[in-house]
Amino acid sequence: MGLFSGLLGNAGAVDQAQLIKDYGKLLTPNESIELGFKLIRDTFIFTNKRLILVDKQGITGSKVEYLSITYKSISRFSIETAGTFDLDAELKIWISSEVQPSIRKQFNKSVDVYEVQKVLAQHVLG
Repeated sequence: MGLFSGLLGNAGAVDQAQLIKDYGKLLTPNESIELGFKLIRDTFIFTNKRLILVDKQGITGSKVEYLSITYKSISRFSIETAGTFDLDAELKIWISSEVQPSIRKQFNKSVDVYEVQKVLAQHVLG
């Protein structure tokens, strides 16, 4: 992911081995990481059991919040693909019966947003 994309808030794919090294301690037995994306300092991870959002806070990023969202609590989601002149694609996720999306993430063009949608659909739809 380039610096320009990072500054714009676009997410780029993260190597699975790096995700396991950095966040393996968050996993339960029989849980595995399928995909992960980095957004400046924050990361979000799709496992076979849940979605984990890693939010680094503060100037130094030493304070970290780990938010786990079970796939069954996701009521709907959408993807918006990047157009010819767009720099990014967007993923929106609604939790339970909320009116507005609970989660919004933007991806740079290096991320196959259809693959992201496919993994999410496999888990949400059952």
